[in-house]
Amino acid sequence: MNIQTLETAKNELDQIGFLDIELDPTLDLFAEIEKLKKEKNAILLAHYYQEPDIQDVADYIGDSLGLAQRAEKTDADMIVFAGVHFMAETAKILNPSKKVVIPDLKAGCSLSDSCPPPLFKEFKEQYPDHVVVSYINCSAGIKALSDVICTSSNVKAVVESFPKEQPIIFAPDKNLGAYINKITGRKMLLWNGACMVHEIFSLEKITKLKVRHPNAKLIAHPECEDPILRMADFIGSTTGLLKYTQTDSSQEYIVATETGILHQMMKAAPQKTFIPAPPDNSCACNDCPHMKRNTLEKLYLCMEYEEPEILMDEELRLAAKKPIDRMLEISKMAGL
Repeated sequence: MNIQTLETAKNELDQIGFLDIELDPTLDLFAEIEKLKKEKNAILLAHYYQEPDIQDVADYIGDSLGLAQRAEKTDADMIVFAGVHFMAETAKILNPSKKVVIPDLKAGCSLSDSCPPPLFKEFKEQYPDHVVVSYINCSAGIKALSDVICTSSNVKAVVESFPKEQPIIFAPDKNLGAYINKITGRKMLLWNGACMVHEIFSLEKITKLKVRHPNAKLIAHPECEDPILRMADFIGSTTGLLKYTQTDSSQEYIVATETGILHQMMKAAPQKTFIPAPPDNSCACNDCPHMKRNTLEKLYLCMEYEEPEILMDEELRLAAKKPIDRMLEISKMAGL
């Protein structure tokens, strides 16, 4: 879906008042959603950053790599994607014959928005000898301009699949790109984009938390800025952070990523303590406003009415699919 189509769909959705429908307060949404799954042969995929109720009713919860892998192999007739629009786009790219719907079409992504395809195309043309590795947190338009896609789970394997002498443009996340440059010794050219959630963690507040909780380990997502990463005891993808808290012997963690993941951490290790790393504002935790646009009520309406639906130009879909397929092949070869 290009930007113009996306905006048109948003406006049409607002005009029909779909998001303003009032539900019967006695309705058991969990039961109704399960019923709709069976009736419509639908699969509900949810990102770790969704609200706990949505995570609990999902068929599969994961990070971007896991969600792409599950979307690729599903035999459901309808994919209900509880995440942000670039994730639902990815599911549609991999499943052109299936209906893909999302609870709130306005659930965007600051990182994706930081890399407009027309500007990136001009940038890319200045470096014709470079290949493009793009983080999955980008639009279909950026994917179509890329040679291979990556996620935070497989980015190292993807980058290292190219010879060291091969020049690389990495987009759109400058923090993730800088981190990979550091651990691989590469000198990738970085697009100047960032995630609003991971950019506003407060080093000062985290330092004070560490003083109050001297036994707590700081674990951080590589989308965080370098001062946070240098302070971290462990750096990993969302899934990597979750697995680390399950296998590590510590009992207390300060978690520098979107707070939605804490729900799964607490479910997996209820005896441990998880503290959300504070942002540089008046809030105590750091929520993604786009992820949190999705609610259980919107999810039910989305499944009931099968909209908003993700639609995409076929030429764009095919162009965007090639680098995603390459990513999935590299991940499989790397055992990810």
